[in-house]
Amino acid sequence: MSTARQGVPGTTRVCPHCKATILESASVCPACRHHLRFEPGASRNAPTSFSALRVEGTIRHPPAERPWEYSVMLSIRNERGEEITRQVVGVGALQPAELRTFTLAVEVFTPAGATIPGKGGVGR
Repeated sequence: MSTARQGVPGTTRVCPHCKATILESASVCPACRHHLRFEPGASRNAPTSFSALRVEGTIRHPPAERPWEYSVMLSIRNERGEEITRQVVGVGALQPAELRTFTLAVEVFTPAGATIPGKGGVGR
């Protein structure tokens, strides 16, 4: 018998370490990477996942201009184009000749026993 939580998909909770809102099913916080509970055989029972989206970009400030400020915004919309959530993820400043790299990744977790789209079965 697995001790993993088997709640409703999408149910959330707060990470006790960093206070980020995470999936209830997570045994490791994706924000701070702390382990949240001990699960014997967790590697065998880990949910199947795949990266549905990964975008990376770099901004380099020109060396002779005044400092720039930036805000990293995240917006999620449903199939009708309605905004579900909008958050400022981070803010900062770039001094002349500084560089920042930003990465957005969306990891998708499938229920136990389901297959990954494109790998056979579900979503094919």
